[in-house]
Amino acid sequence: MRYALKRAIDMIAAAAALALLSPVLLLVALAIRLSMGRPVLFRQVRPGWHEQPFSLVKFRTMADIRDASGNLLPDGERLTPLGELLRRLSLDELPQLWNVLKGELSLVGPRPLLMEYLPRYSACEHRRHEAKPGITGWAQVHGRNALTWERRFALDVWYVDHWSLGLDLRILALTARAVWRREGISQPGYATMTKFLGTQE
Repeated sequence: MRYALKRAIDMIAAAAALALLSPVLLLVALAIRLSMGRPVLFRQVRPGWHEQPFSLVKFRTMADIRDASGNLLPDGERLTPLGELLRRLSLDELPQLWNVLKGELSLVGPRPLLMEYLPRYSACEHRRHEAKPGITGWAQVHGRNALTWERRFALDVWYVDHWSLGLDLRILALTARAVWRREGISQPGYATMTKFLGTQE
């Protein structure tokens, strides 16, 4: 019953947000189209609930710039001024409301990371996938990308073990504050944060 209520809240909130924010979505899409061209959206396969893959959608923030060998340059070199602004304001995340509406994401849950990280998790870290991933989460309101990987995963597993609707409401309130203060957007020297290479035992 609790999970059905969580899903109902997700659907109602995502549909309402998409309707209310449609002018913002259109303006951002137009700005990206004019400054970076196509595509406007960035799609990437991420592990979802119980590690099932799904296509996460965000506004594109990086240019497709490659070296002489055809390899993409590091993220920090491809992040555009517009993309940096969108990330600072968290506007690049707005298309994920569509993922919420489809049931692939929740408003609140551990952030979906990269598929390549799955073999690198410890048994405990795999437990972060026992909850549906979210647009925001317990780790995001405790430091976001400025956290160490170990701390981030510990917070994700804590959320799995202590989930409640009341906790979700608290996280949403704290998320609004974090977005307003623009906290933890990236680690120093990185477009987001370092890659996860595995937990050191």
